[in-house]
Amino acid sequence: MTETLTPRAPAAAGAGPPAPPRTAAGEAPLDGAERAAWIEALLGDPDDPHNPHGYRCLLDADDRRRVPEATEELLTDARLTAEFVPRELGGRLARPDVLARVLRPVFRRDVALGFGYGITSLFGASAVWAAGDDRQRARTAALLLDGGGGRVTILHHELAHANAILRDEFTARSAPGGFVLGGRKDVVINADRADAFVMYARTATSAGPRSHSVLLLDPERLPPGGLRRLQRVPTPGMRGSRFAGLEFTDSRVRADTLVGEVGDGVSLALRTFMVNRCLIPGTVVAGVDSALRFAVRAATAGRPAGQPARRHHTVLAGVFADLLACDSMAVTGLRALSLLPDSAHLMAAAVKLTMPDLLREDLEELATVLGFHGYDRGPLYGGFQKLVRDLPVAGLGHAGSAACQAVLIPQLRTLARTSWFRTEEPTARLFLLSAPVPALDYRKLTLSGSDDVLTATLVGAGERLGALRPTGPQWAALADLADAFVQEMRALREQCAALPESVRATLADPRACALADRYALVLAAAACLGVWQGQDGTDSFLSQPAWAVLALSRIGRRLGVPVPELPDGVTESVLSEALLRFREGRSLDVYDTRIAG
Repeated sequence: MTETLTPRAPAAAGAGPPAPPRTAAGEAPLDGAERAAWIEALLGDPDDPHNPHGYRCLLDADDRRRVPEATEELLTDARLTAEFVPRELGGRLARPDVLARVLRPVFRRDVALGFGYGITSLFGASAVWAAGDDRQRARTAALLLDGGGGRVTILHHELAHANAILRDEFTARSAPGGFVLGGRKDVVINADRADAFVMYARTATSAGPRSHSVLLLDPERLPPGGLRRLQRVPTPGMRGSRFAGLEFTDSRVRADTLVGEVGDGVSLALRTFMVNRCLIPGTVVAGVDSALRFAVRAATAGRPAGQPARRHHTVLAGVFADLLACDSMAVTGLRALSLLPDSAHLMAAAVKLTMPDLLREDLEELATVLGFHGYDRGPLYGGFQKLVRDLPVAGLGHAGSAACQAVLIPQLRTLARTSWFRTEEPTARLFLLSAPVPALDYRKLTLSGSDDVLTATLVGAGERLGALRPTGPQWAALADLADAFVQEMRALREQCAALPESVRATLADPRACALADRYALVLAAAACLGVWQGQDGTDSFLSQPAWAVLALSRIGRRLGVPVPELPDGVTESVLSEALLRFREGRSLDVYDTRIAG
């Protein structure tokens, strides 16, 4: 279903990618890649000082702790929130990998805007898409589609190791005809302007898998005095985002606010968070794309032939390889949600466990290239410090890592005994980025599957690469790296098979956390090899071994596996590609698309 759109073009925006084709006058393109290019063109050149959606205005809004109103209005006119509504309900959401790609132009400019205006609504609505009845699904869809400005926010349950956003929780006490709500949370994004709340409330007095339930609330229909909106809370990052508190006191709501059944909250969180765990890294990677672009700009400014000093080659090439590795992992996880809905939870948890640390380390490395520019608050480089501030608030902190470990650790013993080196390789479509995949159906997401297809990909790729060793030094190095990760999997199988049979005992075993971390890094390497071997011949750089050799070498060093010396030309090849994309205005991700500027 298409919708008529009449978005404003950015005033005086610089030259950007050509406007993508439309299906009819004023309509958003049907194709996801074209929609991403369309949003990119609407936002315009971020470096243009006259562009109301460029870095100058976005940084100014952040300094004043205000949302960038002109850009939010532009996205409202573009009806971006339709991307969060399933197609069968009148929206554009079909594939999670396409959704991440459409959102990247926003995240490339401002991570806080991407969260505050964008995907927070999906995080809230996802429980409704997964378990809501027809009335709830239709009402939530209408809210997000009507005028393009509707917002849904999520009221999380409390997690262990929680930051301020995940601390504290609400209760819902059963009462005749419904529930009585109570509790307080001091930090909720868009608490003061959301049109609907999706609340994960405690409905049981004891802990356990049935302790929480999900309620869909309309703040305008709550009884007088039942809800108090608290003052806005300043945050060190995402400073323009609207964080505030909510307090419920003896607030009676009807039984039809319940999403699913009483006690479904934990199950729904585990299922829907699978999408969030891939989508956050899959969009934030665009912000790190911009950070690498800032570093390349600083390293090449005033240099002969636009070449950075030799001391910067290793960092720039290495971070570019990391970015491609992270993107390979995120996109593979997003596509797995559609292709493998019963076992994608393993990949999703590994993505969220691994990528934040890799991206944070990359920003630290880029700071050494930026030097004093890294502290510049102006439009040329100010986006770097903003990204450093925003990422921890955006959910890339310790609480998310602990939750992902809690997903992986109970599975390690079973995987070692029943899946690793036994499961067949997945369909090639998982890694062929241009290949269609089925539409995402939240109702099909489960945690029941115990097949690990990514390690099967690693084993298969290692076997095939062995025959390519005589082709040249880079191919031989890639074969050696694949073999090193396969040997690491053998060691993991032995150690994980020896874990206690009791899940409670395993979760309490400090060895299990280290094993989960190592396993997630092996999956990152497997995703790189999958995307590398899944190239369809249209991208000559990604089909060559250099980037995969460098990416796997860096993952291997983090893991401590034997890593061969880099063959001649690897760093130079990867760096040359990064510089070429920078000069030609192409994205530094696996899609290699034209961007504005």
